[in-house]
Amino acid sequence: MATLILTFLFLLATKLPSSLAGHCTTTTATKSFEKCISLPTQQASIAWTYHPHNATLDLCFFGTFISPSGWVGWGINPDSPAQMTGSRVFIAFPDPNSGQLILLPYVLDSSVKLQKGPLLSRPLDLVRLSSSSASLYGGKMATIRNGASVQIYASVKLSSNNTKIHHVWNRGLYVQGYSPTIHPTTSIDLSSFSTFDVASGFATVNRNSGSRALKVTHGVINAVAWGFLLPAGAVTARYLRQMQSIGPTWFYIHAAIQLTGFLLGTIGFSIGIVLGHNSPGVTYGLHRSLGIATFTAAALQTLALLFRPKTTNKFRRYWKSYHHFVGYACVVMGVVNVFQGFEVLREGRSYAKLGYCLCLSTLVGVCVAMEVNSWVVFCRKAKEEKMKRDGLTGDDRCSGSHS
Repeated sequence: MATLILTFLFLLATKLPSSLAGHCTTTTATKSFEKCISLPTQQASIAWTYHPHNATLDLCFFGTFISPSGWVGWGINPDSPAQMTGSRVFIAFPDPNSGQLILLPYVLDSSVKLQKGPLLSRPLDLVRLSSSSASLYGGKMATIRNGASVQIYASVKLSSNNTKIHHVWNRGLYVQGYSPTIHPTTSIDLSSFSTFDVASGFATVNRNSGSRALKVTHGVINAVAWGFLLPAGAVTARYLRQMQSIGPTWFYIHAAIQLTGFLLGTIGFSIGIVLGHNSPGVTYGLHRSLGIATFTAAALQTLALLFRPKTTNKFRRYWKSYHHFVGYACVVMGVVNVFQGFEVLREGRSYAKLGYCLCLSTLVGVCVAMEVNSWVVFCRKAKEEKMKRDGLTGDDRCSGSHS
């Protein structure tokens, strides 16, 4: 069953890149370009023509709206290849008065990141701009809606000795007046930047996009460890111990499964710490809190084995109560956090999640069947003991009358 989980979850690794990247084209309704590349996030792409004789770049950015009142932006960061602060951008959004699509320039300085005030349009200073415009895919009949495609055109003068540009792109839900509000802060939205060479077309993948395989590995290991092995270990402890024929073997099976799950979970937890360190500003509060709580509870469970009292010790029952409570809490938090992980990776409707749900429901079905069987055995034994007591009482009465 664990193999089935791995199979379904590895589908996630092959499916994610195609769902996040766009398909590029060199032709629009009004212009053709020489080269294009698909960008790694938000299904965006960019096409361009570079004129080396005068170091001029004609380009078109392709993006999509996520709200009828939202915005889509693209720009160049002349200083840093890995951040939006300092970028000179063009942002397209519906005019609050006429409703028509407009394109305005903005400078993303440090005050914008700290949200000290509204983002106000101002001329670009470090980017030499020849022209800029924006249009919706579909022509004049197109409307701004969720999923509507927009094309941002620009002609930029580059330095003659530098053909690499650091560009950024993003989209948001609302515009207050002529001030776009902050964009969503998921890992995908915070990874919308890259560097490409306008002469060769070679693009440098940013660090957050390159960590996709690490995120999938983190999810697979934790799903197997916290989401399957720990619940399976709890099932063995609850039901195998009732089988007198196997003796104390149930304990070694239970301990082996739980220790394996804890070791794998430790690896997955460590990968999560690395991912958090490599993604400053990206915070998944609930997912992180549940992960820390689950790992802490599992560590306490493991350490509790070192202080396990003997069966004759008067503190044994208190230890058992603690062990059961912390163990079941760890199982519940682990399973819930696996589902949180699917939401973080935006795989809430994926086959990977379906495969995990099937495995988990199979385990729950086994629990229900064994629980019913346990109660049947318990009731049968209780009935037999009652019949024995009644029979013994009847024999005592007959013996007394005879005397």
